[in-house]
Amino acid sequence: MSKDNENNCIKKIICRCEEITKEEIREAIREGHITIKTIKIRTRAGMGLCQGRTCSTLIRDIISEMTGIKKKDVLPDTIRFPLYPVELNVLGKK
Repeated sequence: MSKDNENNCIKKIICRCEEITKEEIREAIREGHITIKTIKIRTRAGMGLCQGRTCSTLIRDIISEMTGIKKKDVLPDTIRFPLYPVELNVLGKK
């Protein structure tokens, strides 16, 4: 990898919600984390407001690129919808 590409890799944000860089994702993969779920646990990528809707595709691409696993074979993480606070009196109404 050229020096310019290496610097861009270090600075490129993959998860905007948690500000996780491409290099942090690559480091997690080098440590053996090769699923979106384990990368999420290791780096917090995908734990922000969008719950991985923005970054999970990019993470899948990086996993595929580094490991040779086909993109379709990279297991997706469980998508959870963002939670919003609800007042208790709303729940108690009939």
